[in-house]
Amino acid sequence: MSFLSRHKRDSSDDDNPSRGDDDLDALFGDESAPPAPEKKSQPPAAKPAPQYEAIGTLDAGETLSTGYRVPPKRRVAPSVRKLRKQLRAKLLAVPDEADTWDRNDPEKVQIILDRLNTVLDKMRVKLSKEEYNELKEGLLNDLLGFGAIQPLVTDRNVSEIMVNGPEVIFVERKGKMLESEIVFDDEEHVFWTCQRIVRPLSRSLNRANPMVDARLPDGSRVHIVTLPSALCGTTITIRKFPEDQLTSADLVSFGSYTKDVEMFLEACVVSRVNIVVSGGTGSGKTTLLNVLSSFIPEDERIVTVEDSAELQLAQRHVVRLETAPPIPGSRIDGKIEVRDLVKGSLRMRPDRLVIGECRSGEALDMLQAMNTGHDGSLTTVHSNNPRDAVSRLETLCMMAGMDLPVEVIRAQIVSAVDLIIQQSRLKDGSRKVVQITEVQGLEGDNPVLQDIFMYRTEGQRETGYSHEGGGELQATGFRPKFADQFKQYGFNLPGRIFGTGAKRF
Repeated sequence: MSFLSRHKRDSSDDDNPSRGDDDLDALFGDESAPPAPEKKSQPPAAKPAPQYEAIGTLDAGETLSTGYRVPPKRRVAPSVRKLRKQLRAKLLAVPDEADTWDRNDPEKVQIILDRLNTVLDKMRVKLSKEEYNELKEGLLNDLLGFGAIQPLVTDRNVSEIMVNGPEVIFVERKGKMLESEIVFDDEEHVFWTCQRIVRPLSRSLNRANPMVDARLPDGSRVHIVTLPSALCGTTITIRKFPEDQLTSADLVSFGSYTKDVEMFLEACVVSRVNIVVSGGTGSGKTTLLNVLSSFIPEDERIVTVEDSAELQLAQRHVVRLETAPPIPGSRIDGKIEVRDLVKGSLRMRPDRLVIGECRSGEALDMLQAMNTGHDGSLTTVHSNNPRDAVSRLETLCMMAGMDLPVEVIRAQIVSAVDLIIQQSRLKDGSRKVVQITEVQGLEGDNPVLQDIFMYRTEGQRETGYSHEGGGELQATGFRPKFADQFKQYGFNLPGRIFGTGAKRF
């Protein structure tokens, strides 16, 4: 019999689900202890979602032999930790009952609290008010939220969460990496949270599938690696995205690029220039891809292909495709990879094809699409600079298994890709467009690249873009060859945007 059935049977003669004062005194086991919070009806959760405080008491921290100072950690009492581990599964009728329940839903919260109080009564557990509150908040986070990291998930100032096992959790705030005071109870606690993340997406995390990509309900990207591959314990990496989608005006105000560059990029997208966004991990490639996609006219059909859905396009005519893992018990059946989706998308009559990231053989299919009438396509790739991006695309195309000569692949790349935008995270933590480069063609066997804009700081003498903050994206004085097609789409960009008459560096 499920918990829900037992709960209905035991409380069928009680019209009021809230606990009486005598019951609370019996629960706490201390007549002098203040009663638990009364169960008054709560108003609907306001938007944005409320912030949650980490539970537990801070320890003293420690200093490692390397000199690194480990911050104090918040830990709950051992008795509460043991009780929470015992009750997590007992409060659910079936393991996946609460997978789609929301932490901010008062009705669902009340269901869990009623079950918790019922179980504690039957177990005759005596708790102080502080212990009860720790147990209550911990279980609500475990069953309706994302466990110990729930306060970090709801914290707007946190852009990335990195769980390196139960004891070590780092966060990124304003571009800076800091170790958090929050910890999980143990490895089982981390794994419980992982299962709550992956189950709603019909994905499995186990010995047969120790690594999985997923996403949170708000669209945040999640990557999980568990034992035996994760030697320090199950690892969770969460890339959060702003609740309010960033616009091009926001990037201009942040200094990611200038107003002139914004005009240039809009003209490129509308004029159906094929663009590759290049950059390292966490440099802001997906954010920039979102902004570039916002320039696509409303009357065009857009098909997006992603490994884990992250793009948030505002247009009406958008088809979103995402990879799928194999069905449980099989390593092949039901599995759909990015390359399969790219091939299928070409039969959907797309005006624009947007691939979240090229990381394997789908790069060749993407280039084929760019070369066969799907101009204006967009994608991202991991690389350090535009020239490395071309080499990276060559390598990815070789992974398609077609056994093509590198000269043929290189010719395909320079024919398909018109523009490479390099995104980077600088030393001060800011994310900026640091280089915009045109792919002009081949000279012999070598791709010819021409920088159109370069990020420079005052007094810089080195070639290439600056890695310091406080600079500006400057025109190099060269006008791209494809600029002539801007007028066909209604754009007449002034020469000053390209630095006409300015000193070239």
